[in-house]
Amino acid sequence: MNISEKILAKASNMDEVSPGDTISANIDVAMSHDGTSPPTIKVFEKLADKVWDPDKIVLVFDHNVPANTMGSAEFQQVVRDFAKKQGIKNIYKQGEGICHQVLPQEGHVKPSTVIVGADSHTCTYGAFGAFSTGLGATDLAMVYATGKTWFNVPESLKINVNGSLQKHVYSKDLILNIIKELGSYGGTYKSLEFHGDTIDNLSVDARMTMTNMVIECGAKNGIMVPNEDTKKYLAQRGIKNYNITTPDKNAEYEKIYDFDVDDLRPQVACPHNVDNVEDVDKVEGTTINQAVLGSCTNGRYEDLVQAAEILKGHKIHEDVQLLVFPASRKIYQEAIENGIIQTFLESNAIVCNPGCGPCLGAHMGVMTDDMTCISTTNRNFLGRMGSAKSYVYLSNPAVVAASAINGEITDPSNI
Repeated sequence: MNISEKILAKASNMDEVSPGDTISANIDVAMSHDGTSPPTIKVFEKLADKVWDPDKIVLVFDHNVPANTMGSAEFQQVVRDFAKKQGIKNIYKQGEGICHQVLPQEGHVKPSTVIVGADSHTCTYGAFGAFSTGLGATDLAMVYATGKTWFNVPESLKINVNGSLQKHVYSKDLILNIIKELGSYGGTYKSLEFHGDTIDNLSVDARMTMTNMVIECGAKNGIMVPNEDTKKYLAQRGIKNYNITTPDKNAEYEKIYDFDVDDLRPQVACPHNVDNVEDVDKVEGTTINQAVLGSCTNGRYEDLVQAAEILKGHKIHEDVQLLVFPASRKIYQEAIENGIIQTFLESNAIVCNPGCGPCLGAHMGVMTDDMTCISTTNRNFLGRMGSAKSYVYLSNPAVVAASAINGEITDPSNI
């Protein structure tokens, strides 16, 4: 069996499973945020009086923090009341950060576990060797009530990545290039299993960027064998009692893809699809008036450093606003301590509190007609960041910073 099959077999108390099997799996951690918790709670209250295990549920306020409308304020009050009633102590409601950063950062993610969340980018935790995936509110309500959910065991695609990433080329470019190859629907309900020396050498921050975006080609989950950096990250959070799941030597995959990244250039996903990817030089010169650095994809410390290295000593173009959203308060604090935030402020960037910001078109930085943004976020769908007549390009943090300086999409090597 491959990694996902082994984890799902154990979670369903079976010796083995095969693609297409329908299983009932025990859940280790379940998560919802301020946008998805209220509909989950509404369904849950029709099913049960008490959650199956309050210590295994994590609630995070991140999509509209602080609340920007009466509706979002009411949603958050519903979640606060639910947490108190159910005795859920793992509630992050004071702007601690984006759920997909907060969960691993605060020690809720372990290798070989099964994690579900009412958000499509829950697949992020596969960076730690967990089987993690998003659920709808109804399915998650059942998890809150029973601690179980059903899965069809997915087919797996083996993604081999080898070679060395060049200057200003990062894991964001790698995953965009993979999505370009597979297509927006090429991984639908598949498990993407990442291997190769490039993957082995990626930092924890970079690995999370990779698994975060597998949903953009339709994948059920993305997963990696934890490397040494991952083990150190877990140890720093006091997580020592865990198992690492590796595939059998004869593990079967629906298809195997091989990528060599030695010559990979910075990649840009163009409107309005994530698989509409070009080398940066193909779209250089495209005028922008907004740039966004942050999100659950690229708001981690490493991402902020990559952007700050480009911005140091430069000012943002007068026709551009650069919005910076650290992925968590702890990342924000570290960036302050090491002078990264000072660099952003000196460049005239607008530094915002940790959260999702304008990524979903709801809060701080929503665009009007004919605006064009380059962003480190994960989606560029029509109307994703506001107006259906606006345009979103996706890239790595260095490209975003370089473009903010010039007022047009720019290869960071030219700064």
